[in-house]
Amino acid sequence: MDAIARRITAPRWAGLFAIFSLLAAALTIGLIGPAERTPALTDALPQGAQSTAAAELAQRLPQASTQAAIILFSREGNLTPADLAFAGERMAALGAGAPVIPSSDGSAAIGTVEVDEPDATGTAEAVGELRTQAKAGATAGLSVQVTGPAAVQADLAAVFDGANTRLLLATAGVVALLLVITYRSPVLWLIPLTVVGLADQLAATVATRVLKATGVAWDESTIGILSVLVFGAGTDYALLLISRYRDELRRHPDRRVAMSSAVVRTAEAIGASAATVFVGLLTLLLSLFPATRGLGLACAIGVLVAAAFVLFVLPAVLVVFGRWIFWPKTPHAGESALVDSQSVWRRIGDRVAHRPAAYALIAVAVLAAAGANLLRIDTGLSDADQFLSKPEAIAASERLARSFPAGSADPTRVITTAAPETVMAAVAAVPGVDTARIARSGDGVTQIDAVLSAAPGSDAARASVRDLRTAVSGFDETYVGGSEATALDRQSATTRDRLLILPVILALVLLALIGLLRSIVAPIILVSTVVLTYFSSLGLSWLLFTQVLGFERLDEGVPLLSFVFLVALGVDYNIFLVTRAREEARTHGSRQGMLRALAATGGVITSAGILLAAVFAVLGVLPLVVLAQLGVIICVGVLLDTLVVRTIVVPALALILGDRFWWPRRPADHSPVTEPEPQSILTGP
Repeated sequence: MDAIARRITAPRWAGLFAIFSLLAAALTIGLIGPAERTPALTDALPQGAQSTAAAELAQRLPQASTQAAIILFSREGNLTPADLAFAGERMAALGAGAPVIPSSDGSAAIGTVEVDEPDATGTAEAVGELRTQAKAGATAGLSVQVTGPAAVQADLAAVFDGANTRLLLATAGVVALLLVITYRSPVLWLIPLTVVGLADQLAATVATRVLKATGVAWDESTIGILSVLVFGAGTDYALLLISRYRDELRRHPDRRVAMSSAVVRTAEAIGASAATVFVGLLTLLLSLFPATRGLGLACAIGVLVAAAFVLFVLPAVLVVFGRWIFWPKTPHAGESALVDSQSVWRRIGDRVAHRPAAYALIAVAVLAAAGANLLRIDTGLSDADQFLSKPEAIAASERLARSFPAGSADPTRVITTAAPETVMAAVAAVPGVDTARIARSGDGVTQIDAVLSAAPGSDAARASVRDLRTAVSGFDETYVGGSEATALDRQSATTRDRLLILPVILALVLLALIGLLRSIVAPIILVSTVVLTYFSSLGLSWLLFTQVLGFERLDEGVPLLSFVFLVALGVDYNIFLVTRAREEARTHGSRQGMLRALAATGGVITSAGILLAAVFAVLGVLPLVVLAQLGVIICVGVLLDTLVVRTIVVPALALILGDRFWWPRRPADHSPVTEPEPQSILTGP
């Protein structure tokens, strides 16, 4: 790394390397660009589940991509004959094949229109046009709404319409604001923001191209989450590098020597952090959900791109400018380094050092108490719970349930190659099935729609699905699908993913830390503190969800995704602290090494943690509950990790253990980092 650092900061190479790197990235983004996504009906369905098998078998039906849109006509009180006549005329104009069905209480009527579109974008456009036509000419007091599976998909698609742009602008704005506050410089913040912003766009291009080439699916949220991660992690790495560069400028009169030294001294921490996050995110490839596998691979690629830009492009760009880039707080050679200062973080460290056992015990007890709500957490969101604000499809579904059987808007679908009438008789005989009818048939495949009497998302509805599956289990190639069946399968698949992926990621992160630190005790402590942080953040977030935000359940996938992101990213700050502590301990001993490391990294890690927490909170700009929940949990977890674990728990435990913290090796066993020679930079290698 020393030779590379000298090369990219040398007078003859820095400017050329910076310009070439930025232009090459810009041309790749402009000329190639992200790959186009080709969605499939099974992208969000768990591999090997009955609902997935039902969706795959349904592809053989005529108009395989058809989804039902339910037109609901209702009025306060009873519908008039004129209302029913209008409903019939509208449904005929819309090409509905079935007649309008009035409710038994006379307060509403429904009609069904099949929407035949291959993807969410087409469905959203078709439903939008359907809503316009259905409501045209409605008399005063007559409500006309569109619900059903097609309408729910359309409203979900509306959430992501322009979402990536909104997320990108919001994320860049938050990062810019926090960089200005951190550096208190009118110019410096522009450089890391530009470099990381370019890395984000290149990461989206590379990631989607890799996903396309490998046949791994991704969904509408993938690029948005990727941007949040690249901006968050990339800016964190940039903060660490620039902080060390500022310190080295106080030691060296030549800024190129200072930057070369900063790169050498931070490369291990940044590289280890990126490798840990990369490995952690790749564990999502073990998921049963195709879109989750795509998210893991895309984000893993994004972290590598971010780290590469910070380690190689950012130093070259920064050294092109003089020290004035830090104005008005320009560092000068001979000034005391941050590690030697009595900063607020050093004073905190000294206070912890007086009674480390007491501080560790209190901090761990507080974190454990915060996680006490874990056993009270409920998971599983229905379609109605997916949105922060209620869209038309959900409002219409709730109104429909007041006049018709609860499952009328979204029937459970039984797909079979067996004798249709026999299967339908078995379906109709299941308790909890209100009605059953043959909806489509062709190529030896039949779709039977079963309307459940239980409310969507309820335990009773899930029980009816299980009973349906038992009733048809004796028929060949007969599967129960639809929203309720999918929710049931998602629950089982998510449980399986958690049981498999959680221990795997912990083992991989632990092995990565053992390889980095060449220690056993320190990695075990660091991983244990991150796990404690996760449980605490989940417990505190549940209080926020139930007492402040009004959420009654977590999405099934949120605990897994938040665990992966928090473990992978939370270890970052411990790596930043501990690698610096090991460096300082070589000459100052384990105790003073940890205190000096806290003084040197306290400010930058706190800034990085606050920035990363704010960036993930930006996910809340989309009116989708799952992203809001994910953002809140990671935000809370990162703040806990930054302000409590890294500031108190890890230093206290390291102070208690002393040299044993690094067992089986001691810091003195490692040779010190050598300084790059000024002459090697000025004259080249």
